[in-house]
Amino acid sequence: MDLRNKGILITGGSRGLGAALATELGARGARLLLVARGENELRGTAAAVAARGGTAFALAADVADKDAVFQIAGTAAELLGEVDVVVHAAGALGPVPLRLLADTACEDLQRALEVNAVGQFRLTKALVGPMLLRGRGLIVHVTSDASVAAYPLWGAYGASKAAADHLQRIWAAELEGTGVRFLSIDPGELDTAMHAAAMPEADRSRLLQPADVARTIAAMLGDARLPNGMRIEAAAWRAER
Repeated sequence: MDLRNKGILITGGSRGLGAALATELGARGARLLLVARGENELRGTAAAVAARGGTAFALAADVADKDAVFQIAGTAAELLGEVDVVVHAAGALGPVPLRLLADTACEDLQRALEVNAVGQFRLTKALVGPMLLRGRGLIVHVTSDASVAAYPLWGAYGASKAAADHLQRIWAAELEGTGVRFLSIDPGELDTAMHAAAMPEADRSRLLQPADVARTIAAMLGDARLPNGMRIEAAAWRAER
């Protein structure tokens, strides 16, 4: 896929991988709508995109708020016209310090599920219709190894990411042959504020930089050979190139 002039919506676009993707995709000529809760950080990301010659609009909204989904979809249609790609990069870690499931409040699990799975489902449902009518589109879920490995203390995050992975697979199976594709991409361990909150003792020098991974993911978005519904590690894809 040639990303020039493509309309791309990125949730979680104010920081971390979402912000790095915005900067990278904007530099490649995509037109962006960035969504996140933090308005000031979001506008900072949009300004960084513009500084590199890209086009990015900022919308402060919470993807876990079911009423905000209509605002997000409507704003995307107004500002981008066609939404060619959706990148679900927004994520909720759950309670920190990380804790055992037995010590996790039901409300904390619910919040992780609302952001990482239910919010994604609502937004996908709101945006997939026009893609189906056009016969093309790509919806990407940023996943984690915590969705496939049972890491102690990562219960709320891991369970919600696993749910989102499986939702992507079901979307892909149900819409196979329509021209709308679904991918789950695991970026690896990134040097982000979320990772620092989860693992403050980690050696930051051993973590991947969001900007480097963003370049890989941007290239992946243009790889039509990736099978619909596939879950793929960004590092593995890069190694095969």
